[in-house]
Amino acid sequence: MHVTWTVPGVRPGAVGGRRAPGVAGAVWIAVAASLFAAGCGTATRRAPAPPPAAGFAELAPAEAAFLDSLSRRTFDFFWERSDAKKGLTPDRWPSESFSSVAAIGFALTAYPIGAERDWISRDEARERVMNTMAFLWRAPQGDASAGMTGHRGFFYHFLDPKTGARFEDVELSTIDTALLMAGVLFCQSYFDRDDEAGVRALAESLYTRVEWSWAQPRPPLISLGWKPAGGFLPYDWRGYNEAMLLMILALGSPTHPAEGDVWGAWTEPYRWAEFQGYPHLPFAPLFGHQYSHVWIDFRGIRDGWCREKDVDYFENSRRATLAQRDYAIANPAGWRGYGARLWGLTACDGPVSRKLTIDGVEREFQTYWARGATAGDIRDDGTVAPTAAGGSIVFAPDLVVETLMAMRADWGEPLYGRYGFLDALNPTLRDPIEVQHGKVVPGVGWFDTDYLGIDQGPILCMIENQRDGIVWNTMKRNPHVRRGLEAAGFTGGWLEAAPE
Repeated sequence: MHVTWTVPGVRPGAVGGRRAPGVAGAVWIAVAASLFAAGCGTATRRAPAPPPAAGFAELAPAEAAFLDSLSRRTFDFFWERSDAKKGLTPDRWPSESFSSVAAIGFALTAYPIGAERDWISRDEARERVMNTMAFLWRAPQGDASAGMTGHRGFFYHFLDPKTGARFEDVELSTIDTALLMAGVLFCQSYFDRDDEAGVRALAESLYTRVEWSWAQPRPPLISLGWKPAGGFLPYDWRGYNEAMLLMILALGSPTHPAEGDVWGAWTEPYRWAEFQGYPHLPFAPLFGHQYSHVWIDFRGIRDGWCREKDVDYFENSRRATLAQRDYAIANPAGWRGYGARLWGLTACDGPVSRKLTIDGVEREFQTYWARGATAGDIRDDGTVAPTAAGGSIVFAPDLVVETLMAMRADWGEPLYGRYGFLDALNPTLRDPIEVQHGKVVPGVGWFDTDYLGIDQGPILCMIENQRDGIVWNTMKRNPHVRRGLEAAGFTGGWLEAAPE
């Protein structure tokens, strides 16, 4: 394979290609199949009008109450499961787990949300944020293969939950560091009072320490990661996926910005395709259409590519969401349960890695896998992740609320519990076989038994963005985010207004 990713790829390590709990060894790097093949052949449809501005005003009382409950339960995952002193958030729970740097980024975003919703006090949120960022700032950085939390401002993908040091032989991850820094910058802009200057200073120190230009061994591209023993991984971020956020934060640094035509190299492989009648820039798993949007409101702002296509990235993600829903309704492979009440493919847990014959049909199932569906790239084993729909609530509010409520009503306790939705379910696999993860409820289906931090985060943050735009509006005030967007060539919309 060429050393650069010329097509969008799936998440490296925990943000795609995650190891199963407790399995040692090198982090898997999953390489996506081409997303640029021809469309599915259906007639192009006129995309429905964009959703209204964020808000709950149009929700029925029962819908608003459901989202309140789901949001609170999902927040509690981060508040109760993260280490109160170090801020280390587990990759998953209740299975024994390492800490995920990306999950810490979602946790840092969750704490101010909890304060806004009066689930915790502002002082409690500030203390947790200060503890987290102070630990990350003081944790050892260096090129030693053990005992370090990061190097050159970047952080290792997984950390030991007790010490915060590098977990086994995982890579220094550029995308996971970016997700962490998004949470850091959100806290920097949220805690804006005179007595909260310490939060802002720590956030500035953490962000400006990251040497984005160092992570360009093949400039102007940015590498997926680095290891002390082998150096930079032979893959670079290139093409549309969740790393759009990484590019913006790397370009926005006032101290060590990524150098060269970073955005041009990133967008060069873009291809326009059609799936289920929706023309859009494709990426099969929905997380790629969600993660950057958690922190950045792309409505009405456009880069050069968007201006050429007369679309923005928000509209693109909306079309991808609607296309996946229509794919589930069409259900070409005949998976049990698929339809308007159950849809959404993304990277998530799965039951087992093996082939099984079910109702006379041979089926191939996977464990953790970057599931998805788009033009020329179908990765589907009947496993649905609630975060795929939940993290898309801003793109199709009415449809998503309807689906999430149906999921809870139809599947009940095996899917919905203490911290909201468990990670995934597969109704097709309902025979009582031994599985590698989760459990089979005989006659009903397979259900995950873990909550995953990087899948909980989009549910909580996007519900709150739909409620009142809390994350989006806060990040609009951050000068680093604005600088990065402008360096990438974005114009229009809220970028034209003077920053506060």
